[in-house]
Amino acid sequence: MTKTLLNKEACNLTLKRLVCQLHERHHPWSQSVIVGLQPRGIALARLLANALEADYQTEPIAVGEMDITFHRDDFRRRDEPLSANPNNMDLLIEGKRVIFVDDVLYTGRSIRAALDAIQPYGRPSLIELCVLIDRRFSRELPIQPTYTGQRVDAIDEERVSVIWNKQDQLQRVIIETPEHGQ
Repeated sequence: MTKTLLNKEACNLTLKRLVCQLHERHHPWSQSVIVGLQPRGIALARLLANALEADYQTEPIAVGEMDITFHRDDFRRRDEPLSANPNNMDLLIEGKRVIFVDDVLYTGRSIRAALDAIQPYGRPSLIELCVLIDRRFSRELPIQPTYTGQRVDAIDEERVSVIWNKQDQLQRVIIETPEHGQ
């Protein structure tokens, strides 16, 4: 069973609110960088940076793409071999304010991995977290977002998915509930 949490219009309104909150806190952007977490946080990070530049005529915002695959505490527990995505971290983070961006915050383990993965790139002055969806009652670690698009109460068996089109534009957010007996 599938239910739409956010349609395209609601996604756009949510993004506008996140962009406004980010701009309020980080303008001017010379001391802040956005880091999208591979794979699903990348498109959202780019979308936020593009909207900030277009809506607020900011200087170009530094955006990085960081893979956390081998920093996860569960990567050795999977049956299939994992392959890493390329990092694109051609930016300086030493002394900067870093905003991690991901689509859905679930257990918090991806963010813990991101905190480990960022260390070789320098010591930021601040790290914040921006997520489109916060599954707030599913946390396994004491990690909370700084910027939240929407909070959703979903049970562990439910899957929250962010749907993108081929041009990396948000289409909708859905929640999938398995039918009993599966």
